[in-house]
Amino acid sequence: MPMTFDIDPLDLVDPARYQRDGCPHEAWTRLRAEAPVAYFEPPGYPPFWAITKHADLIQVASQPLIFSSAKGITLDSRAEAVTEALARLEMIVFLDPPRHGPMRQLANKEFLRSRVRARFDDVGRIAAEIVDDGWTNGAVAECDFVSKFAARLPLEVIAWVLGVPRQDWQRLLRDTDTVIGKEDPEFRLPGEAPDQAARRAQIDMHTYFTQMIEDRRHDPQEDLVSLLVQSTIDDVPLDLDQLVGYCELLVEAGNETTRDAIAGAMHAFCLHPAQWEKLRSHPELLSDAVEEILRWVTPINYFVRTAAEDYELRGQTIRSGDKVVLFWASGNRDEEVFEDPFEFRIDRHPNQHLVFGFGPHLCMGAHLARAELEHMFSLLSARMSWFEQSGPVERLNSSINEAIKHLPIRYRLV
Repeated sequence: MPMTFDIDPLDLVDPARYQRDGCPHEAWTRLRAEAPVAYFEPPGYPPFWAITKHADLIQVASQPLIFSSAKGITLDSRAEAVTEALARLEMIVFLDPPRHGPMRQLANKEFLRSRVRARFDDVGRIAAEIVDDGWTNGAVAECDFVSKFAARLPLEVIAWVLGVPRQDWQRLLRDTDTVIGKEDPEFRLPGEAPDQAARRAQIDMHTYFTQMIEDRRHDPQEDLVSLLVQSTIDDVPLDLDQLVGYCELLVEAGNETTRDAIAGAMHAFCLHPAQWEKLRSHPELLSDAVEEILRWVTPINYFVRTAAEDYELRGQTIRSGDKVVLFWASGNRDEEVFEDPFEFRIDRHPNQHLVFGFGPHLCMGAHLARAELEHMFSLLSARMSWFEQSGPVERLNSSINEAIKHLPIRYRLV
């Protein structure tokens, strides 16, 4: 019999509880110590195994043929049906080997360290424009840090990489916010159900990228959409559904996660002002600070895998067909890996976090995300001489994304 545990499983999966309380770190700490592979049956959700230890997360994520992504990566009663409906798009997050590798490689070359380094100054230019827009001429101003700073940079960078013109950036921002935040009433129309909201936004993105793809077929540019249009697998070009799905995935993933990291970082600095002053005094710590920001925030809380065969882990038998939830945010507080894991320390080194996942599905935008964070906090630490949180933080109604949707601050930007 699987080991169960006396924790309310809804604390682990209910979006409303994440919105109200943030991540369930107390529950995860108990699970890591007492039941690192624990079975739960939350009402309204599929039963699942909770994986909470750093080493176990790596072990599971490293074996995509045993722990499959093909039946969905979120813990939703409709996840498999939704995944089947999206199968024709062949989004790489839902693919297992051998199909996953060739599909991933089509765009992966544009996100390699060398390619991001070549674009580093361009990313810095976009970040500088955003920070310049927040200039206060030395006076104290007030804003929602998320909309003023955090939300703009990742979306504008990935849109620029794809080749989306500036006048359409806000459209994509609105659509991706709706898809990611469909459970949150703020991102739905009156009377609209979550799935209806997501579908509405996806249709708009599909319409947009369908036209853009057709344009690039006849008039290719120096951008990622043109590269995808011209790509082949075994001499077979991608069809329209595959191309649209690729573009949708890139703009959603490229927008939400780094935005959440930037917003979560500023909230952390509001709570730990001594770390901000340390960064201002020691800019050479910026790279380490970026890694600690990523660990501390962990923008993607979990992903799901489905066991393709029986597997034993820490004495527990995971049966074929069982759902396995990889709680990345728990692994990034593992006491066996991180000294004082509940301390936010910008000089933490080494920092073996799992923010970008592990194994074949390691986030291909990792280098770009780091570049965006480095530019944003290099500029802000040099120019934002003072700030404070000026109102309550509002979190997204989501158990998947560790997302702050509103962070009011007062600040001075020179």
